Amino acid sequence: MASAFREDQLKRYNRHILLHNVGEKGQQKLMNARVFISGAGGLGSPCSLYLAAAGVGKIGIADFDTVDLSNLQRQLLHHGHDIGRPKVVSAAETIADINPDVTVVQHQTKLTSENIIDLIAGYDLVIDCSDNFPTRYLINDACVLQKKPNVHGSVFLFEGQASLFMPGNGCYRCLFPSPPPAGLMPSSREVGIMGVAPGIIGLIQATEAIKLILGIGESLAGWLLIYDALAMEFRKVKWKRNTACPVCGDKPTITCLKDVDYQGFCGIVPQDH
Repeated sequence: MASAFREDQLKRYNRHILLHNVGEKGQQKLMNARVFISGAGGLGSPCSLYLAAAGVGKIGIADFDTVDLSNLQRQLLHHGHDIGRPKVVSAAETIADINPDVTVVQHQTKLTSENIIDLIAGYDLVIDCSDNFPTRYLINDACVLQKKPNVHGSVFLFEGQASLFMPGNGCYRCLFPSPPPAGLMPSSREVGIMGVAPGIIGLIQATEAIKLILGIGESLAGWLLIYDALAMEFRKVKWKRNTACPVCGDKPTITCLKDVDYQGFCGIVPQDH
């Protein structure tokens, strides 16, 4: 029986096809998959690079920022000649060089209550590589309302964490009902970050996405994976769906994203105040 793959594809994905629980059928699943990634920074860089190399057919990348010299310490999607350019443009060009078969959709925009539902509608799953709490809660709520799997990742200083939120089995709000007090978790611009930490977590997010697409292995659904780079330790904490969760609970109160002030919820005061 003739293969459905071109000769160059058989060679490119040879190591996947050789795996007994992947094979040509599994590789075809990857090539048919549509993944939305929020952020082309420290987490989004390794995540999108490895998904592209794996052959994920369509990758949508949302980011409204431009490349800065300080990004290059950890954001390997971008290069010196990309400084000043939109991150989504740089990301698309880097991915095309790695795997021209991958379609990259550039969403050069900030995620908001008004646009996120439309943006994620055409994708099978969402990977949250954002770097702030308002966006994490926004992505979470949108994924719950649209019944999309949400692969979460975040980093701080020398540490990181990851989890998978599956429709009907709990969400980010179940794990973190409220954000930390304003000022308790300063950004990397203020306190710095170990460059390899987001690399580790971004790869874990890519791994969870690939396993989910293939339907293999045990996922991080219901678990929070915590990584400590200084101690070189990983530990897992079990969590459960909160039946009183305002978005995924038995009696949800969040049914429309436009009704939620995500900035205010996270204690962020508008600049003019």
